[in-house]
Amino acid sequence: MNYFLTEEQQMIKELAARIADEKIAPVAIEYDREGKFPRDIIKYLADSDLCGVYIDDKYGGLGGGVFEMALVVEELSRACGGIALAFAGTGLGTFPIILFGTEEQKNKYLPDIAAGKKLAAFALTEADAGSDAAGIRTTAVADGDYYVLNGTKQWITNGGEADIYTVIACTNREKGARGFSAFIVEKGTPGLSFGKKEDKMGIRASATCELIFENCRIPKENLLAREGMGFIVAMKTLDRTRPGVAAQALGIATGAFNSALKYAKEREQFGQPISSFQAVQHMLADMAIQIEAARCLVYQTCRHIDSGTKNISKEAAMAKVFASDTAMKVTTDAVQIMGGYGYMKEYPVEKMMRDAKITQIYEGTNQIQRNVIALELIKESTRE
Repeated sequence: MNYFLTEEQQMIKELAARIADEKIAPVAIEYDREGKFPRDIIKYLADSDLCGVYIDDKYGGLGGGVFEMALVVEELSRACGGIALAFAGTGLGTFPIILFGTEEQKNKYLPDIAAGKKLAAFALTEADAGSDAAGIRTTAVADGDYYVLNGTKQWITNGGEADIYTVIACTNREKGARGFSAFIVEKGTPGLSFGKKEDKMGIRASATCELIFENCRIPKENLLAREGMGFIVAMKTLDRTRPGVAAQALGIATGAFNSALKYAKEREQFGQPISSFQAVQHMLADMAIQIEAARCLVYQTCRHIDSGTKNISKEAAMAKVFASDTAMKVTTDAVQIMGGYGYMKEYPVEKMMRDAKITQIYEGTNQIQRNVIALELIKESTRE
């Protein structure tokens, strides 16, 4: 289907696809098995000027938006969702600075991120604050020209590997969610340490660990927006990055479908390729329908966001839910088509099925996203 990409968008997509095919696909199983973080792949992305596709050109980026970021994430995820997450997770950590940073903050941090010299991460989740993001316990107390952070963030993508962290902490417990604030914390700041690297079911090439703040002093100029804006910073950021999760899911589903289709044409049973059996044909047809429908929704949502529309929560949630549910269904069917071979670790679809699962969970579970969608629908019907 023709999605009428601009010449630059087509170039971005082709560059990302080439890196996926030539650099990521050959090492995906190895990196998954060893849990190896893809520093070398980040260098390829940096050398191709892809690290800053969503960053304004005045800060060294390519001047694109959510759509351009999604194009890169989709292509990289087609080869490995875990490796792609080093790029996508940096986008998640960077968008708070893009959306709410001062010019000084943007000039300080964005050029190095755009050049691929530094990675970023977003720290919201805690042990008792997952779907209930308002339950965070990490505190930030003003002390002269500094804030002092104490607490622990859990399951942070790019944790320990990133150089720049955007952190949501509580500055006034009495105000509830309105008492949260957002901060930029640099790796190497005294008082910031990292827990063990998590041993995950999928996306194993992605680093996930705890951030531990023990009297971590950061200068007041590292406050994003103003005190009390932290929850808004987090929600506005997630509205723009959930399509990135959708693009990751879309890429994983596409990779699994391509593997299953190739296998079905080559695998012979009863004297003929299994692709000649109607049961397999129908599975392949349904997979293709679901992927194309997801791509339509993801691309249009990204364009909708980049157009400057303010209320985007419903659409971002829809894209994330539909694409991630599609990824789980398609990867499961790919394993089924490939049978015993699909279940073996030496073939990629087993890994893709494991990678797909997290897309239904992080950046807001699909159950929470359905709550968001329903509430927005109800609000819209009330205004009519």
